[in-house]
Amino acid sequence: MLNHITIKNLAVVDFLELELNTGFSVLTGETGAGKSILIDALGLVLGDRAEAAAVRYGADRADITADFDLQNPQVTRWLEDNELDDADNPPACLIRRTINAKGRSRGFVNGQPVPLQVLRELGEKLVNIHGQNTHQALLKTDEQRLLLDNFAGCNSQRKELNEYYQQWKKKSSEYQKLQQDTSERDARLELLRFQVQELADFDLQKNELLQLEDEHKRLSNASRLIETSRATHYQLSEEENSITSRISVSLSDLTTLRELDESLGPVVELLNVALIQIDEAGSELRHYIDDLELDPERLHWLDERIAGIYDLARKHHIEADELYAHIETLNAELQQLENADSHLENLAEEVKTSQAEYFKLAKKLTKERNKASSLLAEQVMSHIHELGMEHCVFEIHLQSIESDQPQQHGMEMIEFYVTTNPGQPLRALSKVVSGGELSRISLAIQVVTAQFSDIPTLIFDEVDVGIGGGIAEMVGGKLRLLGSNSQVLCVTHQAQVASQAHTHFHVKKQIDTETTATQIQLLENNPRIEEISRMLGGVKITEQTRSHAREMLESVKR
Repeated sequence: MLNHITIKNLAVVDFLELELNTGFSVLTGETGAGKSILIDALGLVLGDRAEAAAVRYGADRADITADFDLQNPQVTRWLEDNELDDADNPPACLIRRTINAKGRSRGFVNGQPVPLQVLRELGEKLVNIHGQNTHQALLKTDEQRLLLDNFAGCNSQRKELNEYYQQWKKKSSEYQKLQQDTSERDARLELLRFQVQELADFDLQKNELLQLEDEHKRLSNASRLIETSRATHYQLSEEENSITSRISVSLSDLTTLRELDESLGPVVELLNVALIQIDEAGSELRHYIDDLELDPERLHWLDERIAGIYDLARKHHIEADELYAHIETLNAELQQLENADSHLENLAEEVKTSQAEYFKLAKKLTKERNKASSLLAEQVMSHIHELGMEHCVFEIHLQSIESDQPQQHGMEMIEFYVTTNPGQPLRALSKVVSGGELSRISLAIQVVTAQFSDIPTLIFDEVDVGIGGGIAEMVGGKLRLLGSNSQVLCVTHQAQVASQAHTHFHVKKQIDTETTATQIQLLENNPRIEEISRMLGGVKITEQTRSHAREMLESVKR
């Protein structure tokens, strides 16, 4: 439900703030006062196309903010799914639209910037505007199908049918793809078997390349390693004046001197440790030299093995260190393709099963839709006739879809058809040209289906065009009835409509020497009687006119 709307610098509006209640509200005022400003603002905040001309003359930017109280759990879930919910105020939704003087605009939902398409998608869930050049969700076949299903009580069946459809679609797509790939699969299988066998014969081990390259580096430099290691070992331990012997002499001398000066003790200890470590280094170096040998044959084998790895990697267009993982990938693909035939059979059976379940439920849904369509059409047409369109015929057409494949929304196309003149053929509701006729037809449909509608706010822009007297009173009554289940806002010129509203707003254009501004005022008691009198009597308002207005308002209360 729309709780609050703020409009700044839009058209002739300088600043306008309006709080709305539940029930049926009307906007009245002189022609040209700007009664449609509120509806235009709502259209913009819900994603309508914006132009620079919409910005008030002399202002840099128009700014519209609408605050909605979310009564529909589906809208709440939609906001959560799109990460646009307000965690601090979860039942509410704040939508904002700004338009600058160059025509550029931005949209926001709960403070987060969003594309206009998101505003439109959200707006269709919150507000249904009936009038020329405005939101007309009711003209969409998707909405018409939804209204019929809601009226028939087929919500759960429709959702279940869609689940079967999605399941069938997924399995069918997998089956078709696998089936189309059969010829390519055979060629791929032949290549894979060759590649896997070739790699199996090579018998590459995990991390083998790294180990081979380490060994190759050592063997290719064996001569240098042996020569340098031997020279170092000789200097450490074997020559006459070796490092070990010189440190031993120094250690012996300092040990003697320590008896004369104890402060040499730490030096003696360090030299003692150094001598031990040098002895260990010499021993390790001797073992290293004993194990190290020149092996030309092993080096040659390493050259060939490493070259073989790099050749295979180039052949498969990968890096050499990726070859082992590539072997595992090829093996997995080969196993999958070799099992494809059995997988194809399983998929075919799953497609057949899901399709059978779909058609079983679709048949039941078709039966329920056909049963409900005539009843809904009869009730809607009864209301249309009461609204002054005695010759209007309203029908709901269910056209079977001739296909052996499941369809997303069932096996029939659903569309509302009308004709407003005798002798004229029925046409789709979306083809109705007259805004007044369309508004009244929409009103009749909404009255019948209001208790099933998910859209909480309904707006009718001049629904009473071309009518008067008793018919206008019927329109007002139906809007009031509709307001018992929804929030209804109507722009009207008819006193018979305005008198039946729960809330009455008056739109007035304020003009001074420099500016023009539109204001909206809540009317109650005498001011409301005066406005109803103006709508009844024109320029000159008499006591008789006021009495008539008062009687109209009191009769509604009774």
